[in-house]
Amino acid sequence: MKTHPAVAFLLLFVIGYGSSENASMSRGCGLDIFPQYIYLCDLDAIWGIVLEAVSGAGVLTTLLLMVILLVRLPFIKDKEKKSPLGIQFLFLFGTLGLFGLAFAFIIQEDETICSARRFVWGVLFALCFSCLLAQAWRLHRLVRHGKSPSGWHLSGMAICLMLVQVIIATEWLILTVVRDKKLACNYEPMDFAMVLIYVMFLMVATLTWSVFTLCGKFKKWKKNGVCLLIAAFLSILIWVAWLTMYLYGNNELEKRAKWADPTLAIALVSNGWVLLIFHAIVEVHCTVFPSQPDNAPNYFDTSQPRMRETPFEEDLQLPRSYMENKAFSMDEHNAALRTAGFRNGSLGNRPTAPFRSNVYQPTEMAVVLNGGTDIRQFILNQKEGTKSQV
Repeated sequence: MKTHPAVAFLLLFVIGYGSSENASMSRGCGLDIFPQYIYLCDLDAIWGIVLEAVSGAGVLTTLLLMVILLVRLPFIKDKEKKSPLGIQFLFLFGTLGLFGLAFAFIIQEDETICSARRFVWGVLFALCFSCLLAQAWRLHRLVRHGKSPSGWHLSGMAICLMLVQVIIATEWLILTVVRDKKLACNYEPMDFAMVLIYVMFLMVATLTWSVFTLCGKFKKWKKNGVCLLIAAFLSILIWVAWLTMYLYGNNELEKRAKWADPTLAIALVSNGWVLLIFHAIVEVHCTVFPSQPDNAPNYFDTSQPRMRETPFEEDLQLPRSYMENKAFSMDEHNAALRTAGFRNGSLGNRPTAPFRSNVYQPTEMAVVLNGGTDIRQFILNQKEGTKSQV
C-alpha cells in the first residue's frame, strides 16, 4: 500500500511531460518531426500546407504531360509539330523545377537551402522563358512563312539563353559567399531582385515577340500565339506583384522576416500554374491531336458566301456507263409515248404514257401521276379522236 503514492506520482510526471511536449510542438505535426520541416504540417501556418498541395498537383500534372509526349512521340509524323518537342521537354523540366523549388521556401532555411534558393530560382525561370522566347520565334516563322526552324536550332537557342543566367547566378554566389565570406542566407531583397534583371528581360522579349505571331497568312498557328501572349502577360503581372510585395510591402507592414518566404513560394506556384495552363497544356494538345488545315471550310462561319444551288447531277461526276444507260432510257421512254395507245369505244385512240418501270397504265390519272406526257397535248388528242369518230 505504501507504493501507491509513488506510482501515482510517476504517472502524473509522465502525463505532465507528454503534455508539455505536445504543447511545444505545432498543431498537426508529430513528435518526431524536425523543426526545419514544421511548416509542411503546421495547421497554425496553413499557407505551407496549401502551397504544398498546390505544388504537388503541379508536379503530377507536369509529369503526366511528359508521359503523354513520350508515349505519342513515335506517332507524330508532322514535321512542324515534331520540331518543337525538344523545347517542350525543356520547358516541362523547368516548370517541374519551379513546383519543386516551392518546397525549399516552405521549409525553414539553412546554408544549403539558401544557396539552392539563390541559384536555382533565376536559372529555372530563365529556362522557362528562354523556351517561351524560342517558341515565339518558331510561331512567328510559321505564321509568316509556314515553315518552322529545326528542333536543334530551337533547343540550342533556349539552352544558350539560359546559360547566361547560370553565369550571373554563379558569379553572385562566388562574390558574396566565397570571396566576402558572408552567409548564404544573409542577403538583401534588392540584391536578389537585381540578379533577376536578365530574367525580366527575357519576359519582356517574349511578350514583345509573341505580339508579332498574330500577323501572318497562316491562321491556324495564331491560336498558339494568343496563348503564348497571355502566358507572358500574366507572368509579368505576377512578377510585378511579388517584387512589389517582397521589396516594399513586407517592410511597410513590418512583416519582412515572417512573410518573405511565403511571398516567394506563392510567386513560384502561381507562375508555374500560369505557364502550365496557358502554354504547356495547349502545346501538348496541339502536338498530340491533328490540326485543321488552312483551306478547310468552316460550316459555322456565316460570313462565307453560300454555295450555288445547282442540280446534283451537274456537280457529280457520274460514270460513262450510267450516262449512256440514262440516254437510252430517255429515248425508249419518248418512243413509247409516241407509239403507245389503246382503243376505247367512245374516246377512240388515247395516247398513254408508261411508268418508269415500262408497265402499261391505261387511265388518265396514271398519265397525270406519271408526269411523262404533256396534259395539253393529251386533251388535244382526245378532241381529234372524237371528231374522227363523228
